[in-house]
Amino acid sequence: MEKYDVKFKRKYGQNFLKDLSIVKKIVDISGLDSKSLVIEVGPGGAIMTRELAKRAKQVVAYEIDKDLEKELSKRLENINNVDIIFQDFLVSNLLEDISKYSYDSLFFVSNVPYYITTPILLKIIQSNLKFNKIVMMVQKEVGDRFTTLPGNKEYSSITVLLNYFYYVKKEFYVSRKHFIPEPNVDSVIVSFVENEEKLELKDFSFFEQLLRDSFQFKRKTIRNNLKKYDLDIVSDVLKQYGYDLNVRAEKLDVEIFVHLANTLVK
Repeated sequence: MEKYDVKFKRKYGQNFLKDLSIVKKIVDISGLDSKSLVIEVGPGGAIMTRELAKRAKQVVAYEIDKDLEKELSKRLENINNVDIIFQDFLVSNLLEDISKYSYDSLFFVSNVPYYITTPILLKIIQSNLKFNKIVMMVQKEVGDRFTTLPGNKEYSSITVLLNYFYYVKKEFYVSRKHFIPEPNVDSVIVSFVENEEKLELKDFSFFEQLLRDSFQFKRKTIRNNLKKYDLDIVSDVLKQYGYDLNVRAEKLDVEIFVHLANTLVK
């Protein structure tokens, strides 16, 4: 079990893994190899970083907490294929940061800070980089939301968005007891592989806004949530799938939302 001599900061969501066997299992799932570049967010105590460095050609890790510089330097001593960027990943220029490296495949493997899980995924999507695989440890409740099916209460706009771009899979659960300090929730490892057969989308921004509006009030119908749109068009599209305006967004799958977006966009 790993031990850390650092001052943990709640504002950065710092809960460090201490079980190396779990780290190895996560890296195994990623499938990265010696020709890969892997991006990590929140290396913390470097337990994951060290394991990634053993298998990848290059690791680029983003750490927002500059107070960890000394600890990371000590833990990564004599490891030459890791670069730590002390910056908030969400404001980084990801394309520029990795442009200097040569690699055959690109991966994202991370125990991400839970409070920015969704923003991290949105940044990855908007980067337009082609990742071979994304593997993230997230809060169990969030993992359930990412992987649920239409008709379930956890189904949301982020579910639809992620399932448009990726095949999303829950890999395995991780107890809160495997972290220092112990968080209040259990975790789950979720993997994302690009959906190369995704439907054509005319306007991503419009699609994203339509999803937010559709799920704005979870218990309200499409008629109420999309009243600022042309409801005649919405109704015509829904009829093609056996629904009407009284359906709730949580019942509709990705294909229907893509069809709605492409039909409604000006």
